[in-house]
Amino acid sequence: MSEATTFPRHLVLAGAIVTGLLLALAVHMLGARYGLDLGGLWRSGSGTFMPAGAAIAWWLIATVGFSGGYFTATLMHGAVSGQIPQRMRQFLIAIGVLVLAGAGQAASGPSTVPTLSGVLAGLAALCLGAVMAFCGAHFALRRI
Repeated sequence: MSEATTFPRHLVLAGAIVTGLLLALAVHMLGARYGLDLGGLWRSGSGTFMPAGAAIAWWLIATVGFSGGYFTATLMHGAVSGQIPQRMRQFLIAIGVLVLAGAGQAASGPSTVPTLSGVLAGLAALCLGAVMAFCGAHFALRRI
């Protein structure tokens, strides 16, 4: 029996990080459109608690980044040996395109968030998504 081929671990890790990061940024943009904005962290006064929308956005971005990295690494590991059916691959591509297109549409509209807090929230979402996507991909590669 022939040995199953696999992608190099660095390629799987890089692909999973990029995918998890893009999904986390897409969720950040969509969440900001519906009021779940990390920018609430910088708008609150020093004597008040963190707004619930900012906390939910923080956990949502972290969860999507981690799970995006984990599932992408798992799918990339199984895809090279032909374990993913063609229809499932097409379905996943269509879902990814729709999520990213929705995020682009949400980001193109006028923003109600002040510029500085919007930039800080975007950078925080970028860093959080990258770290959590790396953790998810690393965890998936250790289990495989």
